[in-house]
Amino acid sequence: MSNSSSISQFLLLAFADRRELQLLHFWLFLGIYLAALLGNGLIITTIAWDHHLHTPMYFFLLNLSLLDLGSISTTVPKSIANSLRDTRAISYSGCAAQVFFFVLLMSAEFYLLTIMCYDRYVAICRPLHYGTLLGSRACIHMVEAAWATGFIYALIHTASTFSLPLCQDNVLGQFFCEIPQILKLSCSHSYLRELGLLAFGLLLGFGCFVFMVVSYVQIFRAVLRIPSQQGRHKAFSTCLPHLAVVCLFISTCAFAYLKPPSISSPSLDLFVAVLYSVLPPAVNPLIYSMRNQELKNSIMKVISSLVKTERFKASFHK
Repeated sequence: MSNSSSISQFLLLAFADRRELQLLHFWLFLGIYLAALLGNGLIITTIAWDHHLHTPMYFFLLNLSLLDLGSISTTVPKSIANSLRDTRAISYSGCAAQVFFFVLLMSAEFYLLTIMCYDRYVAICRPLHYGTLLGSRACIHMVEAAWATGFIYALIHTASTFSLPLCQDNVLGQFFCEIPQILKLSCSHSYLRELGLLAFGLLLGFGCFVFMVVSYVQIFRAVLRIPSQQGRHKAFSTCLPHLAVVCLFISTCAFAYLKPPSISSPSLDLFVAVLYSVLPPAVNPLIYSMRNQELKNSIMKVISSLVKTERFKASFHK
């Protein structure tokens, strides 16, 4: 056994041993990553560009897209580079940075999804108090609290995880540096401290989950009382995308961290990790723009404006 200070790098789990499959993984992950960059980038640009979207709901959505971009950029580019170069290595400091930013962004995203649920609750169940409860200053403070909470939580977890003494083995059973995989390398019972922190985080997450469930019960009761079909459709079009994103995020994370050890295997762990760390950031822009006509119209305006600008530049150079 040796202290973690003697480990200079970790070896990540490879998706495949054959070079052809490694290149397939490279192109597949590159396509997913570019789709996530394009989708989230379009949402961020559209909300920043269109003054009609400068409302609390879209302000929260802009921050969600920023968090999605950050989380997928923390894990996927390194995995893509490793597949292209036919290597599995990640430096000790790089692994610590990956853990810190991944925990920060994922936890902040969960808190932000809880805030977005509160936004929908106030908008539908208490519309007369919306301006008072969700003014611009209150929205900024709530988003700041989500980012700050994620930062503190990530700092504690990273410090706790990388202060543990690790065994000689430096092989991680995941395609990125994941805390449970690092804990498996620990040489002492000190890892129980980190497990306690994870349990505390799960308890907080469960509280947020209960809040979201209770809020959506009240939301759907209020929506079903709306007399006009158009009013119900508008309410559902703003609530269902958020509910879909929440369900995707919670179900994949819960299965990744709460599945019984008896069904655990390297291939299953790899598949589940892709589900909760790669899929949501790529799919969220589609979910939010699918039923939101206002957002779709604004996105089309942005794309049209960009196309016109490029055509003008091309004609000018001619």
